[in-house]
Amino acid sequence: MPSSEKSLTYPTSHKSNQADNYHGTLVADPYRWLEDPDSEETRTWIEAQNQVTFGYLSEIPAREKIKQRLTKLWDYEKYGIPFKEGERYFYFKNDGLQNQSVLYTLKTLDDQPQVLLDPNKLSEDGTVALSGLSISEDGKLLAYGLSSSGSDWQEWKIRNVETGEDLQDHLKWIKFSGASWTHDNQGFFYSRYDEPNEKTRLEDVNYYQKLYYHQLGKPQSEDVLIYHRPDQKEWGFSGGVTEDGRYLIISIWLGTESKNLVFSKDLTNPNAEVVELINQFEADYSFIDNDDSVFYFRTDLNAPRGRVIAIDTKNPIPENWQEIIPQSAETLESVGILNNQFVADYLKDAHSQIKIFDLKGAFIREVELPALGSAGGFGGKRYDTETFYSFTSFTIPGTIYHYDMVTGKSEVFRQPQVDFNPDEYETKQVFYHSKDGTRVPMFITHKKGIKLDGNNPTYLYAYGGFNVSMTPGFSVSLLVWMEMGGVYAMPNIRGGGEYGEEWHQAGIKDKKQNVFDDFISAAEWLIANKYTKTEKLAIAGGSNGGLLVGACMTQRPDLFGAALPAVGVMDMLRFHKFTIGWAWTSEFGSADNSEEFPTLYAYSPLHNITPNTAYPATLITTADHDDRVVPAHSFKFAAALQEAHTGDAPTLIRIETKAGHGAGKPTAKIIEEAADKWAFLVRALDVEV
Repeated sequence: MPSSEKSLTYPTSHKSNQADNYHGTLVADPYRWLEDPDSEETRTWIEAQNQVTFGYLSEIPAREKIKQRLTKLWDYEKYGIPFKEGERYFYFKNDGLQNQSVLYTLKTLDDQPQVLLDPNKLSEDGTVALSGLSISEDGKLLAYGLSSSGSDWQEWKIRNVETGEDLQDHLKWIKFSGASWTHDNQGFFYSRYDEPNEKTRLEDVNYYQKLYYHQLGKPQSEDVLIYHRPDQKEWGFSGGVTEDGRYLIISIWLGTESKNLVFSKDLTNPNAEVVELINQFEADYSFIDNDDSVFYFRTDLNAPRGRVIAIDTKNPIPENWQEIIPQSAETLESVGILNNQFVADYLKDAHSQIKIFDLKGAFIREVELPALGSAGGFGGKRYDTETFYSFTSFTIPGTIYHYDMVTGKSEVFRQPQVDFNPDEYETKQVFYHSKDGTRVPMFITHKKGIKLDGNNPTYLYAYGGFNVSMTPGFSVSLLVWMEMGGVYAMPNIRGGGEYGEEWHQAGIKDKKQNVFDDFISAAEWLIANKYTKTEKLAIAGGSNGGLLVGACMTQRPDLFGAALPAVGVMDMLRFHKFTIGWAWTSEFGSADNSEEFPTLYAYSPLHNITPNTAYPATLITTADHDDRVVPAHSFKFAAALQEAHTGDAPTLIRIETKAGHGAGKPTAKIIEEAADKWAFLVRALDVEV
């Protein structure tokens, strides 16, 4: 460790006498004042921390070289998956270094694409992002949502596709919502909250979402309230119009639990009531399509890895439900209907497998994919004979394929050109055993020919929560790490959805420690198998993955050389008191519950920092106005860590301004952050560049 690091002086984080009584246990919270991101004291603290952090990072000689390589590699054309509405195709494209991708439209695939919406022109610094869109049935109108500085709050507008001009319609206070047009092209359904307090809208809790219908040309104040539940403040609503235009399907969510209700409304009858089709939070139901009154769903009811069922809404009692595609050994992620056939997207040991079935559930064929990786797309209408999908892996940039549903043939539609040779790299999938004997898969990618001598700098990354599956994907940032001789390891730990709902449930609430054990066991496996050693091993994760890193570095500070927790949930006793945090209690539990408090307190990263302990070199990253995981989590964790830490390793916090949780972050900011991250690790792990 360079001697200059011993002289790092951290800003003073004063301590208050704040303490809270949790069911008889007194818990100090001396940095509570950092929960107000806009107070003069917090702003001064942020500025002082950034001064230390950016001062430290700017002195690392390799940083500029890393940034230049990142910028050069990033500069390639990136394509989104085309989709069709009316007589038009739409797709996203980024020329290379554009801060935001641009939405194009064209009438035939051979036409010259026209720019429909360029978010880069909405702000000078690229911090206004397109956060949602919906095209009308005739392809003539675009409803689109905008988010500023990474906020979850959206404002929606409507654009004439032919002229490129916006209509007067302007909708606000929208969050966690899409838009779904009625087939007369006269308006759409969407969900919103009541207008919040402007001063505290980035911290306040979000309750009482309501489902509305907006009619073109009318002010938002005249939008029709379709459904709300004043008796259920935590319910959220997602309204979608069926492809035949006949029904509105209302999916009702409660927090982040993978269970929902399904209600419907007959749109052919203006006086139709909302019908409660599934009114118990017992499983996940994803609407696929319908044949008149018969609704198809992907569900995990009595099938933790997923299956397809049919419910006749004229006689919807569960005894009459029909199973169309039974559960298989693989995890059924999603299903669509194209060419009057089911297209089923499965995960097999965390990589994609696409199967096609007829409407009676008979297997037709499997789509041949280029390699071990992740496929997505396969969107379209009921009788479309063509579709598009993307394919990516750790060494294959997102390539777009055109797929013929009749012949089963894939053809490359758009293939990005990136300045590297994929043949120089290899990916393997290994399986290791966690502390309790559970078998866990892990992807390992690196340059071919590395020596297994324990000296490779290794970046171990995971998420482990909310039923989210971690699958292979291409990343310029990771490519730069591997070019420098680094190993990238991604274990598919419990809490995720890789093996269905059972895998998810094995990593929530009082079983959350399984997630940390799986991650720690991955680190121990990499060391035991001579990929790396403690001094060369970095762990990283974001959001729930930031919690993962925080918990593991406080439980096993001896095991890691560096830790990079990003936008992490670090205060497990107060997370539910901000924005949408209450929704995570179905995953974590709540400190308000006397039975759940001990588990949370036992692993909460903020509350398990031990005085006079040598922690790994740490770079905490957050944004000053993240309104998903409020920055107070990272602020308080950094203050406590800097006070408790002994030894020479730096414990720094990098606080992005004009940014949120990560969605819509401009390319320029992404490159700067990646350069800082790798430069930090180059120094912390003593990597030769």
